[in-house]
Amino acid sequence: MSAKKTVVSKQEIIFAGFGGQGILLLGKFLSYCAVREGLFTTFMPSYGAEVRGGTAYSMTIVSGSPIPSPVVSAPDASIVMNGPSFKKFKDKVKKGGLLIVNSSLVKEAAKSSAGEVVKIPFTDIAESLGNVRVANMVALGAYLKKTKIVSIKTALQVADDFFKDKKLVVLNKLALLKGASMVK
Repeated sequence: MSAKKTVVSKQEIIFAGFGGQGILLLGKFLSYCAVREGLFTTFMPSYGAEVRGGTAYSMTIVSGSPIPSPVVSAPDASIVMNGPSFKKFKDKVKKGGLLIVNSSLVKEAAKSSAGEVVKIPFTDIAESLGNVRVANMVALGAYLKKTKIVSIKTALQVADDFFKDKKLVVLNKLALLKGASMVK
C-alpha cells in the first residue's frame, strides 16, 4: 500500500498509563486512523502482568513512508495518563517533542526534557461527560488537534467502525471533540 497523504515527518508516539485506561486502545485506534488516511503505521502494545491496574503503554508510529521497526525508544510525543507513567516517560520524549499530561492524576509539576508540556485534566473531563473510561479519547482528541498527524474528522469516522455499541460511538466522539477543544 502506498501512502496518499504526506506527513511533515514521521511521528513516534508512546501512550502510557495503567491497565483499564484504554492505553492499548489508543495506539490501535490511532493506527486505524492513519490507515484510513493512507499513511503507514505500526502499533506495538506492552503491559504488565496484571492487565487492569498494572502498567501499560503502547508505541505507535505514523509516517508517510514505510516504517522499518515498530520500536519507539525516544518518542516525538508521549501522552501520560498517570503519575507512574509520567515518571517513567517524561524524560524519554525527544528534545523539542511534546508531552501531554493527564493533570487529573499527575499532580507533580510537569517538567520534562520535552520541548512542550501540555497539561489537561482528561479524567475530570471524562467524568463530566458521564464515563471516566473515555479519558483516553479526550487525550487523543487533544493530541490530534495539537499535532494534526491525522484529522479529527477521520477519528470521528473511525469511531463509527471501531466501537460496536452506538452509545459508545456517541460518547467517544464527544470525548474526542472535547479533547480537541481543550487545545489552543
